[in-house]
Amino acid sequence: MNVITDDLADLAFWTQPPQARLAAFARLRELPEPRFFPERRVPLLRSGTGFHALVRHADVVEASRRPATFSSEPAVSSPEPPGWVRHVFGEALVNMDDPRHARLRRIVARAFTPRMLAKMEEDLRRTSAEIVDDVLAHRPGDFVTAVAARLPINVICDMMGIPGEARREVHRHVDTSTEYSGVRSDLLRALRMGVRNASALMSLQRLVIRLGRLRRDDPSDDLISALVHANVDGERLTARELGSFFTLLLVAGNETTRNAIAHGLHLLSAHPEQRELLLSDFDRYIPTAIEEIVRHATPIMQFRRTVTEDCELNGHAFRRGDRVALLYVSANRDGAVFADPDAFDITRSPNPHVGFGGPGPHFCLGAHLARRELTVIFRELFTRLPGIRATDEPEYLLSNFDNGIQRLSFDF
Repeated sequence: MNVITDDLADLAFWTQPPQARLAAFARLRELPEPRFFPERRVPLLRSGTGFHALVRHADVVEASRRPATFSSEPAVSSPEPPGWVRHVFGEALVNMDDPRHARLRRIVARAFTPRMLAKMEEDLRRTSAEIVDDVLAHRPGDFVTAVAARLPINVICDMMGIPGEARREVHRHVDTSTEYSGVRSDLLRALRMGVRNASALMSLQRLVIRLGRLRRDDPSDDLISALVHANVDGERLTARELGSFFTLLLVAGNETTRNAIAHGLHLLSAHPEQRELLLSDFDRYIPTAIEEIVRHATPIMQFRRTVTEDCELNGHAFRRGDRVALLYVSANRDGAVFADPDAFDITRSPNPHVGFGGPGPHFCLGAHLARRELTVIFRELFTRLPGIRATDEPEYLLSNFDNGIQRLSFDF
């Protein structure tokens, strides 16, 4: 398919196949400075006048290291949510700068005790085994539904202590909140999706706030209990902060790991020599294989930043109030950093990808959990289903934010 456009602000760009988009990013990396993309305004949605695309690895890394100048506030997504969203749902951790960001990370980190981490590992192994049991019993045709979508959301529900009767509701609301993301569209579509997403997120927050109240009086061995009782310098999470963290964990933690698992099977199927190498010594190669899957797939393709002061970045001048897009999906294919960047090589080392975000305070809080999930599920799959493989090309989500796979046919 011929490239339709190199305009990253145009919906048409994101309807192109991945290889066409990657070719456009390569052209953008050759320009002498970051290109500016004006954006069409959609009524009722907040937006600036456009953004500067940071497509080179060095620019993405440098901006990530300077959070005071390249701010995550008011929002890292595009389009920016309207102001009322913060009043209704609270502020998401990813949309905060220090000191508020550091405070919440400290409280959350304190809740992840050694005992909690050991329980998470046990839940992860049990859930992975149950998933493969069901695959063997029912021989489903879609890998995303049968495996990739089930693992992270069930691990998160186990971790948070979501009761079994509420999990079907959680699955439904998460699917609704992530079915379309990150692309400006016509007003009617934007309003329809906005209402559906807001309703789903509100339901998720009400659920965890209700459970949080119960756990304050009757704590259990779960993360909700740990979070509502975590005390860092006399501070605890408020009910709204607990709800906001839960929705972030479900949407970000679930969606990114789900996509990495699906991309992983597709990549290992499309590169049988890499699959054979991995299976020749799983324990030796899985750590670098995971990093290469995350680099190659880049489950979260970009985050926005707002410039807080006139500044220079690697020779590029920016003005206070400018928006920049950290294009992780482009930085992870930068030939100045990665030899043969389009190749899938599970032995690649070093592999300084930005698939979990750039360095600095906003590096992904769930990176360790995501790595463990990928390790455990692929071990379970390739041990018990050694012939498992994707049988067709993926069906991708329409988004400029999530590099999502909606369906992936498979067999074993």
